[in-house]
Amino acid sequence: MPLWRDDFSTLSLEEVLKYQIENRAWNKELRSLSTALVNRRLANEISQDDYLTNRRIALENSAECQRRAAILDSQISRCTVRPLLRAN
Repeated sequence: MPLWRDDFSTLSLEEVLKYQIENRAWNKELRSLSTALVNRRLANEISQDDYLTNRRIALENSAECQRRAAILDSQISRCTVRPLLRAN
């Protein structure tokens, strides 16, 4: 898992976008590892128990990656949405 911070409110949009790029790269890596895991199981290179253990870890990592993506998307929206002008 890449290093992660909980508070993005003090960062610039560019810094948040860098975190988003890192998270997307991590997501790509997770998908690749998941594919490799399935292929190793299909080739009988690992046991069912090892597969299930690694699959559980992969699902946890995937859920964390998705959680981070949602936080980053929300922060990017906050940075890019202009405040509504009040009509008097």
